[in-house]
Amino acid sequence: MYQFADRMGQVSASAIREIFKALADPEIISFGGGSLANESFPIEVIKEITDQALTEKGPKILQYGITEGWPALRQAYVDHIAKPKGINATVDNVIVTTGASQGIQLLADVFLNPGDVVLVESPTFLGVFSVFNKYFVKCIPVSMDEKGIIVEDLEAKIKEHNPKMLYTIPTFQNPTGRTLPVDRRQKVEELASEHNFIVLEDDPYCDLRFKGETVPNIKTFDKTGNVVLLNSFAKIISPGLRVGTVLAEPEIIQKLTVAKQGADTHTSNLSQEICAEFLNRGLLPGHLEKIRPIYEVRLNTMLNAIQKYFPEGTKYIEPEGGLFIWVELPGKPDVLELFKKAVNDYKVAFVPGIHFCKNPDDGIRHLRLNFSSSSPDQIEEGMKRLGELFSKN
Repeated sequence: MYQFADRMGQVSASAIREIFKALADPEIISFGGGSLANESFPIEVIKEITDQALTEKGPKILQYGITEGWPALRQAYVDHIAKPKGINATVDNVIVTTGASQGIQLLADVFLNPGDVVLVESPTFLGVFSVFNKYFVKCIPVSMDEKGIIVEDLEAKIKEHNPKMLYTIPTFQNPTGRTLPVDRRQKVEELASEHNFIVLEDDPYCDLRFKGETVPNIKTFDKTGNVVLLNSFAKIISPGLRVGTVLAEPEIIQKLTVAKQGADTHTSNLSQEICAEFLNRGLLPGHLEKIRPIYEVRLNTMLNAIQKYFPEGTKYIEPEGGLFIWVELPGKPDVLELFKKAVNDYKVAFVPGIHFCKNPDDGIRHLRLNFSSSSPDQIEEGMKRLGELFSKN
């Protein structure tokens, strides 16, 4: 009888994957994933860029590429994304990945040994647990308040566990929508430099800001090279292109290149060329101005529906951007059971909060709602159904 690798025993079925199975029913209104509005995709522009790229560069695009990434995209990323954010970088600081999720995987490859400690926000993006568990590392949760990571708890966990890495989503955090203020970002960088651990700054949502002031990346405060920045084109152009970036010290990029060579050789040349040309044509600012109002309307519709339909005592975080709302129900609800009833009886899906928490008690009364992939009418109807369910239980 065949035997699987020991590390597969550390990987449980993704909660999101199980939720997606439930969404096969076309009648279900889904607030469960992180999908974007179909009307936000710049389809005509991508068609035109693709046609031009294949006409002018077809053989090069369809041939094998460079592991570090399509040169035009690496330069375009530096010029149009990194530098405008106040980050001093060159192409030697950048590797292109097959989605930002591959960046997490590759960084785990090059930094983590069995027994290492990774600090994670509680709650955090649930996908990191399946990645880190494969490396037999210990994920330690760091407490959050309404502004994000609590620095005092972070310091205490650093002293107690001597971590190798901190994984953080400081802007419009998944799942809570919180944004870490400037003074805490500076402190995170100072602690990383002092205690010599990697800060993995995952920043896919920062450009989806609807109100409030832009906050600089933790990377902008980096003095010792301990901060590694992940960006993604998924939320700002298209998730189907599967293009992300890692910005780090050249020595780190070199190690990531070796790891990526063994993973997929290189990210799709065509997808990279589309992203590069989109940036170099100066299309991104206008595209963001076009899609932000779509999401802001949906966010406000969902926030108003929480107030209108959810039971008294419901608490929620009102984000300034991103894709998600984090909700805490009153009393002692069984959110896992409510999820089953919501899908089976009310044809609405969400993600139970415990899936985002290393300590399930941190999310036992919570749920994450995505507002970006449903129309305002669907949001209104779906939230009405959930409000009926929650008020009965």
